[in-house]
Amino acid sequence: MSERTPDAASGDSDIAEGNRRQVLYWRLLARMFDHEEQPALEAASVAIVDDIGLPPALLDPSVSVDNLVQRFPDLRDELAGLMAPGDDDQRVRRAALVSKLLLNVMATGSGSVTATQLADWQRDAGWLKRACGNEGAGELSGVLSGLEGDLVSRMRLREVLADPALARQLTPSMSLIEQLLRDKANLSGVALANAKALIRRYVDEVAEVLRTQVEQTSAGTIDRSVPPKRVFRNLDLDRTIWKNLTNWDPDEERLYVDRLFYRQTAKRTTPARMIVVVDQSGSMVDSMVNCTILASIFAGLPKVDVHLIAYDTRALDLTPWVHDPFEVLLRTKLGGGNDGPVAMAMARPKITDPRNTVLVWISDFYEFDRSQPLFDGIEAVHRSGVKFIPVGSVNSSGHESVNPWFRQRFKALGTPVISGHIRKLVFELKNFLD
Repeated sequence: MSERTPDAASGDSDIAEGNRRQVLYWRLLARMFDHEEQPALEAASVAIVDDIGLPPALLDPSVSVDNLVQRFPDLRDELAGLMAPGDDDQRVRRAALVSKLLLNVMATGSGSVTATQLADWQRDAGWLKRACGNEGAGELSGVLSGLEGDLVSRMRLREVLADPALARQLTPSMSLIEQLLRDKANLSGVALANAKALIRRYVDEVAEVLRTQVEQTSAGTIDRSVPPKRVFRNLDLDRTIWKNLTNWDPDEERLYVDRLFYRQTAKRTTPARMIVVVDQSGSMVDSMVNCTILASIFAGLPKVDVHLIAYDTRALDLTPWVHDPFEVLLRTKLGGGNDGPVAMAMARPKITDPRNTVLVWISDFYEFDRSQPLFDGIEAVHRSGVKFIPVGSVNSSGHESVNPWFRQRFKALGTPVISGHIRKLVFELKNFLD
């Protein structure tokens, strides 16, 4: 009887491993698309999970990832780095863990959703993002936003808001804030107070992140015309040593310093006017929220005069509340059509010093029969010397839909549309203010 070679044994092992991974993934697909148990796949998956030392609760879709980690703390680090390159010997184990994350996040079912279910889903989605890393999470964000929006739309939100205990379970998100802003006119009493508290929480959280980005990118350029302050904290030690090297005494091994050099720290801050025009139609909710918060942050900078205009078929000057994005959002009315020329008519009188003015226009630019009049107004403003920045979207997902007619003309004008993460807009504004 001949013995099996090591290569043959290894080949059989690879086949067996591949079969086990296939069973786990077939079970995942069956659960996601049929929403019913397949007894053979379930039994096989239980046997595989048990064999590789994972808990059976991993296969229960009703168990959240948070609960799983609380019961089995050793899984925490493993889930956090799940998508990173790892040991090929652990492919079946990784397949089981990936299946858990995908099933909990992607299979959202149907029917009504409770506040607890939404909160559990949001936490599970957070685990999936961490497992994918920064790059993978960015690619997933659009899909996750869509799923979250569907869950929020299936909630009996007014009933949840009317119950303080249930309302406290809600975690603010863009999908939830959008629903609250759309429905705020129908809320009153406790429900309205809880809605405002959620909006305020979300605004404060986003503002904290954006404020850090603005502080990092809007420091201003060094003003060489201002002499440096001759204080110890500004002492440029390296330059001082270098400039005095000719005074080195080799016998005494001492460096005699006859001149000190200091760093220049004065910043040039140019007085500037920033006019932010935001399309508040239904397709631009994410941008509306982000840009009102960003406008308030820049309004807090020295020597920056910020004006804020929102529009749909009418234009609304929100400048008196620009320092408080919460109040701005409560005064907006999401939805409706677009009439950009109406907003331009409100913005143009605010331009008193074109060379020292930036006009940020946030819209998908679907103006239909008003396209040419709006572009003519924008072109005239740009030719006058105003720094014009068209923005297609400023959100976390980077998803955009900008009218190709406008996109081509802005590019020819030398003002291409900015889209994607809000950091891009922060960078452009920083360059103007410097």
